[in-house]
Amino acid sequence: MISVTAAQLDLWMASFLFPLARVMGLIAAAPVFSNRAFVMRARLALGLLITFAILPTLPPSGLSVGSWPGTMALVQQMLIGIALGFTIRIVFAAVDLAGELIGLQMGLGFAMFYDPDNASQSPVIAEFLGLMATLIFLSINGHLMLLAVLGNSFEWWPVGADLFPANGWLAIARWGSTVFSAGLMLALPLIAALLVVNIALAVLTRAAPALNLFAIGFPVTLIAGFVMLMLSLSFVAPAMQRLFEYGLETVAQLAMG
Repeated sequence: MISVTAAQLDLWMASFLFPLARVMGLIAAAPVFSNRAFVMRARLALGLLITFAILPTLPPSGLSVGSWPGTMALVQQMLIGIALGFTIRIVFAAVDLAGELIGLQMGLGFAMFYDPDNASQSPVIAEFLGLMATLIFLSINGHLMLLAVLGNSFEWWPVGADLFPANGWLAIARWGSTVFSAGLMLALPLIAALLVVNIALAVLTRAAPALNLFAIGFPVTLIAGFVMLMLSLSFVAPAMQRLFEYGLETVAQLAMG
């Protein structure tokens, strides 16, 4: 007859729950994994599968789940996973900002589209660039690299160690500035082109006062915006790829402390 003591059961639960908390924290915050189209049962099944895959490589933590240090370690693991996923989420936030700036300059600020990922309304240009960023992220196997960093983070930052040092949190804070700088740089070519179009329309209106600016200005700006967006897609994609590479490097820097 097989007998299991309370100490053994507590050890098994601790060995499983601590890695699971970190994995589920990353799935809850990381792009693609946290998409609302990805149903909750599938997320949970994926988290359990990843945890079972990395469980044999992890040393015992030596903490009890029912103790106060064990509870704090459980919260700590969840925060670590959320921080790892949030670092990549910043790249998608920069792309959304670029889409909003472009749509505002094109006159499409009022054209909203339901975003199922965030359960809110977002500009159509931002939604288009967000879908493009998702495809690029998947095409470069960013989701697999993110899971690889997650697995290595248990070696760099094992269960039971202190939370991220100040350098790790400082890396997240500095990377957060990417939302504004990278978003503006992605949108800058189209903003500059549309600025030239608006100046040309202003000169044309000044030369011909009888010309109805509202009748021709909006279609011209809209057409020029779409043409510039089509021409700049081949340059936007490599820029997004570099952003994802920098984001993954920041995730590794955060996990290594």
